[in-house]
Amino acid sequence: MKHPIRLAAVAAVALAGVAALVVPPLARSQVQVQATPVYLPIGVASAGNASMVWFHEPSSGRLLACQASAGAGGAVSPIQCASAKMP
Repeated sequence: MKHPIRLAAVAAVALAGVAALVVPPLARSQVQVQATPVYLPIGVASAGNASMVWFHEPSSGRLLACQASAGAGGAVSPIQCASAKMP
């Protein structure tokens, strides 16, 4: 008569061990939220050796403007960007 109780106790401990291994990773994965902004292109322009592009991020109302220009020997200089919040 003690064997069914002992078997139930072993099964309960094994189930608790499996739950301890499975539940914490699931809980962590639900907490980790990555909010990556989605910038939509809204315009481009170029003049001489410089080019400009504008992006808009609708959820935050931010505007991003980036400019690239040709440097010495036709090499592209580093792209410079500025961001601002639209009213």
